[in-house]
Amino acid sequence: MGRIIVLLLLVAAVYLVWRAFGPQSWKRATLFDAPQEPLIKGPDDDEEFLWELEKRQFKQRRAKEEAQRQEEERIRRAQARYNRPSPTDTTAAADNNSDDTKPAASDKNSPRPDTSDT
Repeated sequence: MGRIIVLLLLVAAVYLVWRAFGPQSWKRATLFDAPQEPLIKGPDDDEEFLWELEKRQFKQRRAKEEAQRQEEERIRRAQARYNRPSPTDTTAAADNNSDDTKPAASDKNSPRPDTSDT
């Protein structure tokens, strides 16, 4: 009789262990665990790497656009300066034009062309 009780206890223990750690519990463990991170096999699979790459490209593009905008602004200012004569340039041009009609100090000693036809 004692052997039958030990055999029943042994069967009950195996049954309980099977229920606790059997294949059905493996499925339950995966349901309760946090979702596993996907395996990263290369840089194309790494979300953080791709995000950093995109941010870097965005910053480079912004810097290039800013440099281009500054260059265009510099060219526009240079063209405006070139096309618009300054007040000092107009007085210098007027002085140069008036000097053409008056003889210079160095011209007093030079022979004058004969203006009279005889």
